Amino acid sequence: MKQVHKGRFVLAAAALAGSAGLAQADTTSELQDLRARVEALEAENQQAASIPGDFRLGNTAVDIYGYAKADFYYDFDFIQGDTAFVNNIGEPVNATDGDFGATVRQSRLGIRTTTESDIGTLRGQLEFDLFASGGRSELRLRHANIQIGDHWTFGQTWTNFMPLGQYPTSVEFNGPVGIAFARVPQIRYSNSFGAGFDYSLSLEENSSASSDPVFTAAAQYSNDLFTARIAGLTGTIESGGVEVDQTGVTLSGAITPWDGGLFQATYVNGEALGPLLIGAGDAIVGGQANDVEGYTLEFRQDIGQKWNVGIGYGREDYDLATSTGSLSFTELETLHVNAFYSPTDNLTLSAEYIFGERNDAASGSTFDGDRVQLAVQLNF
Repeated sequence: MKQVHKGRFVLAAAALAGSAGLAQADTTSELQDLRARVEALEAENQQAASIPGDFRLGNTAVDIYGYAKADFYYDFDFIQGDTAFVNNIGEPVNATDGDFGATVRQSRLGIRTTTESDIGTLRGQLEFDLFASGGRSELRLRHANIQIGDHWTFGQTWTNFMPLGQYPTSVEFNGPVGIAFARVPQIRYSNSFGAGFDYSLSLEENSSASSDPVFTAAAQYSNDLFTARIAGLTGTIESGGVEVDQTGVTLSGAITPWDGGLFQATYVNGEALGPLLIGAGDAIVGGQANDVEGYTLEFRQDIGQKWNVGIGYGREDYDLATSTGSLSFTELETLHVNAFYSPTDNLTLSAEYIFGERNDAASGSTFDGDRVQLAVQLNF
């Protein structure tokens, strides 16, 4: 698109040069008009050039991003699927002496746009991955949103209740249990006050069945050493003709104690929050709201410029049991130990050991499963 702007300048300049042969009576006014056009084109090009992007459509900068990712995994005890779903552990139908699988469904493609306007900077995002329903490798919408200025966001993106900045890093898609995870359509207002203080309010669609919206609020303080965040949620949720209140609070924080080191933790507590969490426990059981408590802990360390290693732990505890087939659970637990190696800026090789544990609420038995996963990821 830069060639288009350049061509417009060449045409304008040629017309300006050719104007010397015009009749003397019209020369002055036409020269002034052509100069004004050249100045306008220069101003437009300078404004567009100041917006980062891969290419431009008019005064809109467009950035294409994403990655191709190939994952290879081996389940030792129970087949968990291509998202390491700990809820599958223990079910007799999933038992195995060893099962190998591979997937490219984590690959994703996104587009971001930036446009300067009279009402501020307008930003757009459209992002897909390959996690279509039924295990098919087909496009699935992740994000579709519009940001007006620095404060307003409209469309689908991460729920404001989710501590995105403190989400543990993992090779497999889900990561540890014990943390909120959802992308929902919403209206969000964000702002800041003072150095390092930010807050946001949102009206969101419920990620589960509900005739009411969800209201959230979050506040965060951050500096070079640590980050602390609190978020709250309130709404209603329906199941089996029963409607209950859905409420919750999330606390999260991170600290960088030394160069390349990172400790972070999240804590969530509330009622009927199961559908928002990685473990996806039932929100309503026997006509009652199912209370849940969850948390994650993570430590990461850079080793030189190319290596990063970490360990993440997660747990969810429910008051009421969620059925998963022949079994049910009230407790889920996961451990992720991983390493990432980047031989170049955009290529990452990774490996992970995953341990998952869940109980059977009816019998009191505990089941566990082991998994290893390798991946190659190319960012663009």
